[in-house]
Amino acid sequence: MERGDEQAKQNGHGDGDAAEWMKVAELRAVVEAQDPAVKEEDDSALRRFLRARDHNICKASAMLLMYLAWKRAAKPHGTITDEDVRDEIAKDRVHMHGFDCLGRPMAYLYGARHFPTRRDLDDFKRYVAYLLDKICTRLPVGQGKFAAVIDLKGWGYANCDIRGYVATLEIMQNYYPERLGRVLMINVPYIFMAAWKIVYPFIDEKTKKKFVFVANKDLDATLRDAIDKSQLLEEYGGKLKP
Repeated sequence: MERGDEQAKQNGHGDGDAAEWMKVAELRAVVEAQDPAVKEEDDSALRRFLRARDHNICKASAMLLMYLAWKRAAKPHGTITDEDVRDEIAKDRVHMHGFDCLGRPMAYLYGARHFPTRRDLDDFKRYVAYLLDKICTRLPVGQGKFAAVIDLKGWGYANCDIRGYVATLEIMQNYYPERLGRVLMINVPYIFMAAWKIVYPFIDEKTKKKFVFVANKDLDATLRDAIDKSQLLEEYGGKLKP
């Protein structure tokens, strides 16, 4: 074992190469000089920001500093509680059940249950952060990403929320980098593609590759390939009860 790798393992960094962890240490030093709050973030979190910016210290530090400022504003008490987003939870738009074949926790989002006329954008943003925090707490040891199914069955113009979609992307991409594994878009109506064309430019290149549109004829096979039947919700032909 190389000396650097051995030192990384002793520091609890056995799941990455020593050169990367050295860059993490460098990133921490750069950011700490400007915002001591980074001391509260663990090395794995810093590594996600580093990877999101292709190991460019300058770009990663700018991203991390932006995250720390956002965190203070969005979570002044350190966390977002169920009570903070009670009204949004009651709309029953998101379920979290099971894991995919790669061990990533699953989230199911129901687009036809969302109505922009019934939401306050700030409340919605808080709810998005709450959801991302919640699914991240379900990540098994050694797994850093989650997966999702976005079911657009019944989606229509009344459900279209460009501002909400863009806000969701910005929060996920800027403040939860390297957390999204894959999104299966299912039961997609033709009219949704007009909204998708507007939102698409706001998605970064890495994230674009994670969205998979599933044709109705391929739905069953795609879900079975991605999620074991024991972990797939009953409504999609699996055995998992919600």
